[in-house]
Amino acid sequence: MKKHKTILTLIKHLNVNKGRKVVKKQSLKVAISVCLISLGLAGSADAALVSRLGGQAYYDTVADLTWLADANYAQTSGYDADGLMTWQQANDWAAQLTVGGVSGWRLPDTIDTGTPGCNYSNTGGTDCGYNVDTTTGELANLYYNVLGNLAFYDTSGNPAQAGWGLQNTGPFSNVQSYYYWSATEYAPNRNDAWGFYMGTGYQSYPNKDLSYYGWAVQSGDVSAVPVPAAVWLFGSGLLGLLGIAKRKRLS
Repeated sequence: MKKHKTILTLIKHLNVNKGRKVVKKQSLKVAISVCLISLGLAGSADAALVSRLGGQAYYDTVADLTWLADANYAQTSGYDADGLMTWQQANDWAAQLTVGGVSGWRLPDTIDTGTPGCNYSNTGGTDCGYNVDTTTGELANLYYNVLGNLAFYDTSGNPAQAGWGLQNTGPFSNVQSYYYWSATEYAPNRNDAWGFYMGTGYQSYPNKDLSYYGWAVQSGDVSAVPVPAAVWLFGSGLLGLLGIAKRKRLS
């Protein structure tokens, strides 16, 4: 009922009156934009995480990634007793996932920058250690930028800074203060793979045979479509109303 009232109000602002021969294009643009917001189809540029698949996933509008809402879904779904898996097991688990009818899940990626391998630092700016360059890891970006957590070391290298650790998990559930696997192998030694310790904000390269958690992610927006059907329908409705108004003026 509220949507109907909103649409009727917008139509009044289109300047479609008997005494006018044209409809101002700017008025039409404003009306459509406002209506899209009222229908919940226009997102905010400041939005970081948007619910997807009925709350089973969240889309990061900045990183253009969709994260599974449950950070230990391997256990919750019954796939694994505790969710702790070797690197290969974690990759296999993510690859076979279908959630809300959506497949194609994977583990988060890590980018090896600088010289091949770990360029360790506590103060930040590298691909390994604490306060890492968040462009080097999707888990690092989630921990630091999206959720706003702090590393064990501050950017001056002092340990145990105030507020360090996994203080904020956002809308996600079952986030573990432990290692999570990355899909990326460690180039200098293929027996290792990149991982991220969510308890301290530490990016490193554990041995693949160790047992850590897996968090499934999807490239892009799982709910993305070229133009929502509701938008097309609403646009067609507006054009139809304008056509009717024009015919009335001519008659």
